[in-house]
Amino acid sequence: MAPLNRPPDPRDIRELLDIMARLRNPEGGCPWDLEQDFSTIAPYTIEEAYEVADAIDRGDLDDLKDELGDLLLQVVFHAQMAKEQGAFAFLDVVAAICDKMIRRHPHVFGEASFEDAEAQTRNWEAIKQAERAAAGNADASALAGISRGLPEWQRAVKLQSRAARVGFDWPGPAPVIDKLHEEIGEVQVELARGDVVSNHDRLEDEIGDLLFVAANLARHAKVDPGAALRRANLKFERRFRAMEAIAAERGETMKDLPLERQEALWQQAKQRERGTPE
Repeated sequence: MAPLNRPPDPRDIRELLDIMARLRNPEGGCPWDLEQDFSTIAPYTIEEAYEVADAIDRGDLDDLKDELGDLLLQVVFHAQMAKEQGAFAFLDVVAAICDKMIRRHPHVFGEASFEDAEAQTRNWEAIKQAERAAAGNADASALAGISRGLPEWQRAVKLQSRAARVGFDWPGPAPVIDKLHEEIGEVQVELARGDVVSNHDRLEDEIGDLLFVAANLARHAKVDPGAALRRANLKFERRFRAMEAIAAERGETMKDLPLERQEALWQQAKQRERGTPE
């Protein structure tokens, strides 16, 4: 194939579209890219979205720039495959989202006005419901349109938020905490039965209830459970690596230490992190 006939221009999306088309060209394209379809690329799309969130959490704007590029590539990849099937092309994606944003912001692009953000949100949902009806979706439930492809913690929060809009909600975090204790008790009852293998389904059900209530508590506390869990994961990783480093300083390895010694190392790692004397 002939080389691209214009110099790369980072301000021009056409360059990226040309690169993707060339990668997918059966004549001289990339074998790996040619083997892909929507279902095989979807996991990468989800992964790249999480990479964006991670860069934001770390406050790394240089990395964020790179990760947003990776995420954009995913959009271009899907659009190229759709174009090959005659379904739609990248510019159709752009046109669709432009139309949607204008349609859903009548207070910016039209004459509508709202007294506060809550009223705007209600109007946003009304517009979305009208769009679903126009597309032939007759589901009038308050829970209509919540994607089943979301991470389950995010879907839990969306389900709870939608139910809350019609009044089905706890009045505040205190009763949610009470419910959390209740769910912990139910998990304990199932664990006390002893056989976690034969009791797997009941345990899965009760632990699911526990996690659902925990997500509800996060919602009432105005905390994103995904961000909270990412922070907890980072904290655990940081402290566990510190434990490994302390053990190495003493010529020890974690796997050779009893749990009591490992717990002592955990406390030391926490003290070092806080800058308190060991």
